[in-house]
Amino acid sequence: MRIGATIPNFQADSTKGPIDFYNWLGDSWCVLFSHPADFTPVCTTELGRIAVHEEHFAKRNVKVLAHSVDDLKCHVDWVNDIKSYCPDIIGNFPYPIIADPSRDLAVKFGMLDDKDKDNVELAQTVRALFIISPDKKVRLTMHYPTSTGRNVDEILRVIDSLQLTDRVKVIATPANWTPGTKVMILPSVSEEEADKLFPNGIERVSMPSGNVYVRTTTDYK
Repeated sequence: MRIGATIPNFQADSTKGPIDFYNWLGDSWCVLFSHPADFTPVCTTELGRIAVHEEHFAKRNVKVLAHSVDDLKCHVDWVNDIKSYCPDIIGNFPYPIIADPSRDLAVKFGMLDDKDKDNVELAQTVRALFIISPDKKVRLTMHYPTSTGRNVDEILRVIDSLQLTDRVKVIATPANWTPGTKVMILPSVSEEEADKLFPNGIERVSMPSGNVYVRTTTDYK
């Protein structure tokens, strides 16, 4: 699944009951992420930390959906382990984990090669993550090896960037950006237009080339 692709609808069993993806998503954003297997240590930390941060996803209108090639019973048993390991998860486990024992979804989403899906030694998915907007478009992808856990703060940061640049289409967020810090004004915006759009101030950076293309501002909401 590449950036800009429309994610196809699918149906699956999950720890929260059967899911029809399009109906379940509604008008929300979605973080759909896979992990190699249930009852594994790194995955336990990832699902636990994302569960702890569920309120931060919710306030951004983001639903979380986990994927695993294990069966539903394994998921249910594993959720109990995750809650035990992460006692700061309040109440019920907050998001569904879909079961994909046939590995068909893993292949469809590019998490696993079709030729490997029935090979017990190779049929573990990479740590794939997709951020999907309400129009069902893939807006961002992350792929990590099985040895490296994901950073929840980075997932939230890129969601903030995507949602901000959707609202204010003439800006982009620079390296290490966090909400409230400087953004970049796109080079396609003329100087006159930039001054009208950002009346409270623009910082223009002089470059040895003489080209003025680095313009930053904090005048955005």
